[in-house]
Amino acid sequence: MPAVTLTPAGPFSLASGIRFLESFSPASYHHAADGILRLAFPADDGASVVAAAVRQEARADGGTGTVRAEFTVHPGTPHPAKAVTAEAAAHQAVRAQLARILSLDVDATGFPGLAADPVVAGLTADHPGLRPVCFHSPYEAATWAIIGNRIRMTQAAAIKARIAHQHGYRVHIAGQTLHAFPTPAALLAITHVPGLTDIKIQRLHALAEAALDGKLDAPHLRALPADHALAELRTLPGIGPFSAELILIRGAGHPDVFPRHEPRVHKAVATAYGLPAPTTDDDVTQLAKIADRWKPYRSWIAFLLRVRAQDTPPPGPVCHGSRATSARSADRGSARGTW
Repeated sequence: MPAVTLTPAGPFSLASGIRFLESFSPASYHHAADGILRLAFPADDGASVVAAAVRQEARADGGTGTVRAEFTVHPGTPHPAKAVTAEAAAHQAVRAQLARILSLDVDATGFPGLAADPVVAGLTADHPGLRPVCFHSPYEAATWAIIGNRIRMTQAAAIKARIAHQHGYRVHIAGQTLHAFPTPAALLAITHVPGLTDIKIQRLHALAEAALDGKLDAPHLRALPADHALAELRTLPGIGPFSAELILIRGAGHPDVFPRHEPRVHKAVATAYGLPAPTTDDDVTQLAKIADRWKPYRSWIAFLLRVRAQDTPPPGPVCHGSRATSARSADRGSARGTW
């Protein structure tokens, strides 16, 4: 089985990433207690499917170990506009996509220096080596945004997992069977999904076409100024300001964008810095100025703050009777809140 090696520049913990995925609804991730991250996903070429088993070496000196991924590529029907790549080039493409998924394509040697900010110091102490674990591609992030619009996170995750199980490619990797989300071409063939409206199916088809046309290409989106990339994404059917930020930050893996349309991140920032809950655009602008301290890793710190907020139990007693419990209320939030 072919393999690629990824050498983290700066702190990185695969184990921390796995723990995050276990509580990240869109991933529907079930971890085997062996330290291996198993992934199955449509490749960036829009046609093939990748299955990967990712491990990180343990170093006796406690340093950041090298990451090794064994993988298989299952070819699909190429889009007519895409040329057939040589094996070496295909392996390099898998390496690049895996690096982006794990945020290992970013030089984080300067990241520890942000700990001069006490808030950041606390975050990195609580979540050592945790980098954002991204959606497999901007395409998958965009489809999640459509599937999860205005429904519960758990419901959206179940629908996404069912689509993968019924319409995606089944792979075997490191002793487990996984189902990848459908490739864009396969998604175009789906005409009905229980739990999704006709308009959502139409929008998923539009996103599949956009992916095949290169409009959801991660390197392209990251090469643009962030405002330009977000504007491009908002031209896609069903993609508004929140979804555009999700696609750019957690789909394309942009490391340095402060999300201006994710209220849960805003609340987490305000709480961390002892500020009142933001209620106006001016308040969000003030939070964005605070986030300027985190450059060039604004996306990463926003991610860690969101993780902390999700891990922190709500204060006070849990109410019963006519009022929803805290857990039930959290479950009723739409998938918009999942970063």
